[in-house]
Amino acid sequence: MSERRVGLTVSGDKVVVVDAEVPDDGPIVLFADHTWTLQKGAREEAYHMIYQQVANYLRGHEIKRVVLKASAVNARGSMTLAHLESAEVRGVVIAAARSVCPVRSVAKATISRWFGERTVDEYVKDHAF
Repeated sequence: MSERRVGLTVSGDKVVVVDAEVPDDGPIVLFADHTWTLQKGAREEAYHMIYQQVANYLRGHEIKRVVLKASAVNARGSMTLAHLESAEVRGVVIAAARSVCPVRSVAKATISRWFGERTVDEYVKDHAF
């Protein structure tokens, strides 16, 4: 039996959404991919709007599960305001998604460790894959 799932990545003020049907066996079927940008102006209002957008999309498309790319450590080791604001958006997105269905945050390093022989970046660059 297949299940409709969404993958989410938050970076800065953008939310990348990949909507797919994942069968028990066989290839994944991609339905859509979107990039939603936080609206300009007061962050509180923008957070409310992105919360509504995420929850409405998941509810409207009967999504059963969400996988979210987890936060990562800054390679330079210094925390910036942009990094903190991105984490705020990620928290809002997680809360919105969880209001509709189960959510799991997965670190990119974990995916590289448990999926295939290559890193995530190598798979992403391989368009034939």
